[in-house]
Amino acid sequence: MLPGKRGGRLCVCRSEKLAQKIVESSSAVKDRWKIRGIAERHVLLLVLFCVTAGLSGWTAYRTWPRELPAVQRTPATPVVELRDGRTSIQVLGLCLAANLATFDDELLAYLFFDHLRGLVSQDGRQIWLTFERQGSELNYVIRLSLPPDLDSAVAFLFGLEALSGLSQSTYYWVAPEVAAQFASQSRTFDQAYNLPANRHLELLPREELVAYVRRFIRFKSATDGRIRRGIEPIPTPPSRSQAHQLARDIVTIADFYDLPIDFFLGIGAMENNYMNVRGDIGNAIWKRRAQKGDVVLKRGRKGVLVLNESSGVWQITRETLRYADRLRRKDERDYSKLPEHLRPPKEVNLDDFPPELLTTYAGLLLRDLLDRFHGDVASAVGAYNGGPGNPNRQYEAGARTVAQQARRVLEHAAALRGRPAAEMRFITSAR
Repeated sequence: MLPGKRGGRLCVCRSEKLAQKIVESSSAVKDRWKIRGIAERHVLLLVLFCVTAGLSGWTAYRTWPRELPAVQRTPATPVVELRDGRTSIQVLGLCLAANLATFDDELLAYLFFDHLRGLVSQDGRQIWLTFERQGSELNYVIRLSLPPDLDSAVAFLFGLEALSGLSQSTYYWVAPEVAAQFASQSRTFDQAYNLPANRHLELLPREELVAYVRRFIRFKSATDGRIRRGIEPIPTPPSRSQAHQLARDIVTIADFYDLPIDFFLGIGAMENNYMNVRGDIGNAIWKRRAQKGDVVLKRGRKGVLVLNESSGVWQITRETLRYADRLRRKDERDYSKLPEHLRPPKEVNLDDFPPELLTTYAGLLLRDLLDRFHGDVASAVGAYNGGPGNPNRQYEAGARTVAQQARRVLEHAAALRGRPAAEMRFITSAR
């Protein structure tokens, strides 16, 4: 082998090794730059995360309503002036507010707050639902912004008490920043009770639904116009335990007859706001002949005039009870599945009819009307009051309004899944 060629091979081999080292070195440099780039991106992401977290924390701090352990009522030095022939009393730099009602139940407090808001909205006054912590418990206070002049404020408060039935409201002056905290807390409740309603009444667990219906019953009965205006005989709202039992019965009967529970609640509100009192006093009806238990008022050639008053939560008349009992005798449902106090007896005694059993017969009447009108809820509900031949559209509209209110508020309450709205945070624009 020639020396020159051998040396050529050595040069080639050394060149190949040198090229390989250069490539490896270049790859290492690239790897280091790649690692450095990844690290820089991670650092950038970390910085962005810290900035975002900081901004979120700052926003939450600015927008989360501060807890009010005790409202500091600012000492007031009044300014007395004579305006348009009357005395004006104001405190410059302070806001006049009033406590309207206090609750230990959030949903009940929100129902009353929403109701009172409708009463004062036309006067341009602000009303707030606020909370205070007492140890481990939360109390909910409905507060009202009053006119700055004391005379006007007392007159407005007196009128609101007469309209709403409230009787123990108190007024006081507070600093503007305290009033701002009232407004901030109230916005929290409005946001919480306007969350997407992703839990429908029909799909709620039984006991949870009963608890919501109980609160709705207590709210509607307490805001009954006869109680507010003192119309005799003044009905008595159900106690908490009575409302709970009625709620159980309503849920049970709605399930048994497959009724739309929101409209069933609407009928109960339209009839008597869930209170057990007599109705249609003195109402009478002509019929061909008197039956056992009838109170005959007058006899004629074509029949007798008998007393046909209504009674109970569902305001069912004596003749309608007889009709409902005939329906029940033909019904093929298994009534043994109902709790004993909701099972119809073999023989109905109109003079000694258990009031809780009226819920069963009210459900049966609504089911019969729904079947008769082929599932048309509007016609069935109207016919519950006006009869199948003359459905009362105005009555149906009122029942529908109550049904919509019940579904809206109760489903939004269910969306909270038992969490107090007072302990929730919502990121909104700072004010």
